[in-house]
Amino acid sequence: MLPQETEVLIVGAGPAGLALAAALQQAGLHPVIVDRLAAGQNTSRAAVIHAHTLEVLERLGIADALERRGLPLTRFALRDHDNALFELDFSMLPSRYAQILMLPQDETEAILAERLKTLGGSVQRGVTVTKITPDATGATAVLDTPEGERTLRARYVIGGDGMHSIVREAAGISFDGETYAGSFVLADVHMDWPLSSEVTMFLSPEGMGVIAPLPKGRYRLVAPVENAPEAPNVAFIQAILDARGPRKSPGRVRDVLWSSRFRVHHRVAAHYRSGSLFIMGDAAHVHSPAGGQGMNTGLVDAVVLGQLLADVLRGRAPEERLDLYEQKRRPAAAEVLALADRLTRVATVRNPVARVLRNLVLRALGASPVFGRKLALTLSGLARKGAGTVPPP
Repeated sequence: MLPQETEVLIVGAGPAGLALAAALQQAGLHPVIVDRLAAGQNTSRAAVIHAHTLEVLERLGIADALERRGLPLTRFALRDHDNALFELDFSMLPSRYAQILMLPQDETEAILAERLKTLGGSVQRGVTVTKITPDATGATAVLDTPEGERTLRARYVIGGDGMHSIVREAAGISFDGETYAGSFVLADVHMDWPLSSEVTMFLSPEGMGVIAPLPKGRYRLVAPVENAPEAPNVAFIQAILDARGPRKSPGRVRDVLWSSRFRVHHRVAAHYRSGSLFIMGDAAHVHSPAGGQGMNTGLVDAVVLGQLLADVLRGRAPEERLDLYEQKRRPAAAEVLALADRLTRVATVRNPVARVLRNLVLRALGASPVFGRKLALTLSGLARKGAGTVPPP
């Protein structure tokens, strides 16, 4: 049953929304979290949780549950068919989570939802926010619910509602950037695969492709493809592997569990706050899946914002403390966008001469332990560790 008033309304029950709701509930607050979907999505989408994200999620008491369900890997490799160009070893990270944890997004969301339930919270599903009107002391939201239209008054409204965020629109925050040309294929498959102990990015002349092992013997494939079908099938995925993957021990796709196509955007919001309205996750930043940064960045957004909101709403800090959210998290998102963009452009070089030069540079960089450590820290999020913490009030 929806109340008529709340201190915090969270729009969107994806990973960031669930993490924020859990953080606030854990702090003794009772946010309202709504989602237009009648049930959580059962597709895997984002599939990697990095070391810094796991450190941050310790604060919510779910890092151990994620590790129990996930598949820990320590190797990331760039390859041109059978030739290794560059390898990273994540086991050397200065963290108790010295790994790349592979876990489908639907399972991450299930763990977050269970934690929220344990803390006494729940998601109001089948509820669509149709209008938000901010004012000097908060905002009024109009909701389309299974019982009809409702109005909810909130001191703060948080948008975890994706790239087409109604909260960002109501706040009048611009979402600047661009869309990459072409489309990408995303698929989870069962297959016979020779590189089951690493995440592999192929930079073959025929095109880029990323293969990552998942729990329960599954594999994730991401690849740019011109005019990809809406739901790629076994034959389509197999053709990508045959063209771009290893030649000596090629992979063989047995079945496709789930697949889709998508366009890649490269955008960051001009601001993360406008008065009583805040945005986080994909409502604040979207970018290439290269490096597996998107969900991780949104989860850290949520935990940081949750701590700041709790400090203010529990009377431990003044309203101005909320300005720290944008100060901490927007520069971190800008760094992530730049990293994902660089990785995407390196991976999708088309000119044959440029590809040869790229491969020579990657081999040279791969011989440098200093560069390898720096890149591992960046991909893991540990290089941005300060952006995931706030000082005590």
